[in-house]
Amino acid sequence: MSPVDEKSGRSDSEESPGVAPEARILLVEDEPSLIFTLQDTLESEGFHVTVLTSGADVLRQVGELRPDLILLDVMLPGRSGLDVCRDLREGQIEVPVIMLTALDRESDKVTGLDTGADDYVTKPFGVKELLARIRVQLRRRASSSEGGADHLRLGSIEVNLRKGLVFRPGSSPIALSTREVQIIRYFMQNANKPVSRDDLLEQVWNYEQTMNTRTVDVHVSKLCNKIEGDSDEPRFLTTLHGVGYMLKLG
Repeated sequence: MSPVDEKSGRSDSEESPGVAPEARILLVEDEPSLIFTLQDTLESEGFHVTVLTSGADVLRQVGELRPDLILLDVMLPGRSGLDVCRDLREGQIEVPVIMLTALDRESDKVTGLDTGADDYVTKPFGVKELLARIRVQLRRRASSSEGGADHLRLGSIEVNLRKGLVFRPGSSPIALSTREVQIIRYFMQNANKPVSRDDLLEQVWNYEQTMNTRTVDVHVSKLCNKIEGDSDEPRFLTTLHGVGYMLKLG
């Protein structure tokens, strides 16, 4: 079976609010037929596409190409997509990453997201679905760069969302993953209000049916450890048992 569901056909070119048609996409994939299909489809939608066939040079090329989004295959020669994504996040590179893979177990998806991927698409996939997911990530990126608070102060703790860093007195800056930045932004939009796990799954992960609340709990727990001086007795990011979470401000 082809990794692209041909029954979905090519997407009709259409305007998508908040998405620049000239957005740059880096496609990291080693399967020739998939490269041909995706490059042709993306370019027909107005995107600028650069193709790499191995994971070895991604980090260097990202600095030169400055893509708006990366489509990253998991099973790559030289260096796996998981390792590449981990390298990007450790290097404070926050460009959105959509993983492409034939691995469809829930544990594989969780692993991919835990490395810092923003979305995870399993082969075979429909072209229209992939385009929709690309547009979601590009809209989020545009929204993050154009507006909204980029700084959050929690007592003596400062969170710089643009840089993805937490500053706590007496310690080195703590890096946030792209997913953690997205979670904080959503909490800030709903400060002092209960936020359910399902809210986070829908609004941050866009995975209403394929993910579960354990994924949310793991990410929020890691985030809490980074921003709270004592995660056993959190002051700002609190758990509401049976409900979800709340970011307490003011």
